Amino acid sequence: MADTLAQILAAAARGAFPAPDGTTTIVEQPSVRDAGVLALTAHSVVFTDEDPQWIRSTLAATPSDALGATMNPHFLCVLLARTGRRTNTIDLLTVADALPGGPDLPLREIRDPEHPRVARAMEYRDEVRVWAADGGVVLLGRGVAGRWETAIEVDEAARGRGLGTRLARAARQLVPDPFVWSQQSPGNARSVRTFQAAGFRPVGSEALLIPG
Repeated sequence: MADTLAQILAAAARGAFPAPDGTTTIVEQPSVRDAGVLALTAHSVVFTDEDPQWIRSTLAATPSDALGATMNPHFLCVLLARTGRRTNTIDLLTVADALPGGPDLPLREIRDPEHPRVARAMEYRDEVRVWAADGGVVLLGRGVAGRWETAIEVDEAARGRGLGTRLARAARQLVPDPFVWSQQSPGNARSVRTFQAAGFRPVGSEALLIPG
């Protein structure tokens, strides 16, 4: 078993997952910013600097099936209270291989660090780059454990024309790494379908514990 979150993620991107044995792996936070819970098939990873014994005893006391305990609201609320952090949502975590060639739509890079989309992305990622298209934007940045992550936005007036899929696919051509990751809220079916149409494959669910 890999012993860092970066190693676990790198293996998962290649399709090599931890054994589906119902256990939980606890690893150190990869940075001060990044802490959270990753649930894979019958295996979870908790990445935090909290006491591992406390985490295991809290999971054991969680009123849930053991396989779902790490994503149970009871456990997450207790963990958030102990760490003094917050979370936005439990996301579907997806990954895609990088693609050769350039995007098939015109893009212009936004270099203004005070641009609202750039400033927001920099709260959660490093080395952020954002490109604008006619009707949307696509961004790349280093997120959890240094992985390259993407996100897209499509203007309401431009929706229903396949632009989201083209932007998500463009991220696969722009990323300077063999893989690019993305998170979607499971309830946002339109976003989930968009990224899957662009070739992103599900890896697991993830709850990030955000400082402050």
